[in-house]
Amino acid sequence: MTVTSSANAAAEPTPVVEPVETTPAVRLRGVGKRFAGGPPVLDGVDLDIAPGELVCLIGASGCGKSTLLSILAGLEPASAGDVTVAPAALMFQESALLPWLTAAKNIELALRLRGVPRAERRERALELLHLVRLDGAADKRAHELSGGMRQRVALARALAQDRQVLLMDEPFAALDAITRDLLHDELERVWRSTGRSIVFVTHNVREAVRLGQRVLLLSSRPGRVVEQWQVGDQDPVKLTGEITARLREEISRHAH
Repeated sequence: MTVTSSANAAAEPTPVVEPVETTPAVRLRGVGKRFAGGPPVLDGVDLDIAPGELVCLIGASGCGKSTLLSILAGLEPASAGDVTVAPAALMFQESALLPWLTAAKNIELALRLRGVPRAERRERALELLHLVRLDGAADKRAHELSGGMRQRVALARALAQDRQVLLMDEPFAALDAITRDLLHDELERVWRSTGRSIVFVTHNVREAVRLGQRVLLLSSRPGRVVEQWQVGDQDPVKLTGEITARLREEISRHAH
């Protein structure tokens, strides 16, 4: 029989587990943007987005939402502040598919630019089309696809870039309500299966509440984050009304 003395037990304390800090996928501190000496478009934007988080950004027209996405995508430099972003892909309101290429070839182009070998591109493009439920559309060109199908191809093309962050600038705004609702379901499914961080810009409060884990409100002239809501298990109708009222208040405040 082995006996462990109290002295030995005391000499081997229980190890202390330090909390693990997760590096944000997006971190902005005091970010500002001004074009050609004009008034500031963005001023003092502070924002953290966790890996795998889906955040919706709302605000009045002209408040700087698209400018903020351009900064996150590296298309525009910030005029002030610190920007730290994991590699990001940007998806626009228009699908911007190359009309002379098929759906699969549009995706293969993104794969080629990423350095994926030619022999692997077709198979990977088909996998991405399957992910967005467009298995039968590989050899169709843009004019043969509905608006919703073109946006799914654009989503697959953005995913082909294999970036940790997906930036979406009102990608469903031009679609009819039924198609938009269907694509909400598809985006949520793809988001859960890929684990991407998503920053989704929209004018539609209902859409923001439907999709986002968090909803952020940007002020106007200049834009900064003035309020945020955790969606969680809140009543979506009540939350949509609350955010809409706050958005109207922000718009009215800058209308005078």
